[in-house]
Amino acid sequence: MAVAAAEAGDGHGGEQLRDDVLRARRIVVKVGSSSLTTAAGGLDADRVDALVDVLAKARTPRGADAQPTEVVLVSSGAIAAGLAPLGLASRPRDLARQQAAASVGQGLLVARYTASFARYGLRVGQVLLTAEDASRRVHYRNAYRTLDQLLAMGAVPIVNENDTVATAEIRFGDNDRLAALVAHLVRADLLVLLSDVDGLYDGDPSRPGTSRIDQVRGPQDLAGVEIGSSGKAGVGTGGMVTKVEAARIATGAGIPVVLTAASQAADALAGRSTGTLFHRTGERAADRLLWLAHASNPRGALTLDPGAVKAVVERRKSLLPAGLTRVDGDFAAGDPVDLLDENGHIVARGLVNFDARELPRLLGRSTHDLARELGPAYEREVVHRDDLVVLRD
Repeated sequence: MAVAAAEAGDGHGGEQLRDDVLRARRIVVKVGSSSLTTAAGGLDADRVDALVDVLAKARTPRGADAQPTEVVLVSSGAIAAGLAPLGLASRPRDLARQQAAASVGQGLLVARYTASFARYGLRVGQVLLTAEDASRRVHYRNAYRTLDQLLAMGAVPIVNENDTVATAEIRFGDNDRLAALVAHLVRADLLVLLSDVDGLYDGDPSRPGTSRIDQVRGPQDLAGVEIGSSGKAGVGTGGMVTKVEAARIATGAGIPVVLTAASQAADALAGRSTGTLFHRTGERAADRLLWLAHASNPRGALTLDPGAVKAVVERRKSLLPAGLTRVDGDFAAGDPVDLLDENGHIVARGLVNFDARELPRLLGRSTHDLARELGPAYEREVVHRDDLVVLRD
């Protein structure tokens, strides 16, 4: 396991601080349900206040001429907070009761944050997102503008998935993946994932002999690491698997990630060597395409002939009707669909420009012929390259 040395000293007894954290001026912090609630359900006011104390302090300018650090909080806990008020002993399995618990709990969660941040004279703004919303161009721009304006006005955005109406998205990884995508959306400099575990371990942390991994510079550092799949408290849905996946998404988009326990949030945001630091592995991707790749739920599939696969994957071209051989699913124009090769393997995903019922008569035909027979509205791409992300190179 490669473990890198820390980058900079702070002058306090030679302690090494993390430059990526110290340089960050826009930070997304994600906190899980187990760090905010009791195992029986219901918010723990002391835990919420302790987190807010840390976040309020983190916003303080660092240095005489520095600007305040901006913080976006992605908070789980709506469903867990609604359990006790509804008389539920544990997180329900059925979707309807999950949505009911979220409906009750979300109001309680934001009210608690509002009161807690008010102690520091700070206002909060609630932003509820669905993963699918943000893969669409107009919705994506609206989400960015709202979050950016809240930050510009000095407010603290509190982001959560809209669990009261979400269906498949309600099991989106306990907001870990959502946090990575929000970090990309707001052009954050750092993502901090707070959990009930103080970092990534090379095995089950409850077993003797396992060690915390201080830094991860790439996939090679995770080779052979046993990653657990569930949390401790039983009120959330995520685990270490979703956190590592979130770190992979964020670092691949150029955003470093710190994974640590909520109890160590102050040290993490101060740049101390707590938890696990995941270094950036890539550069920023086109905004919506990261959401399209990692957040959208495809409504159907289009099978491509070999020539179309090559054009889409290698030449990054739009998908035209001439390259289609099969249509599956029930989707409308604007929905995400998977693009498959002739063996059924997913090669790309994109936002389709036609309804499913329109496409069968377009298969294998040129846009010129279609325009002549059906009108100029049919002289367009099935999936435009600007609305397409390649998933296989």
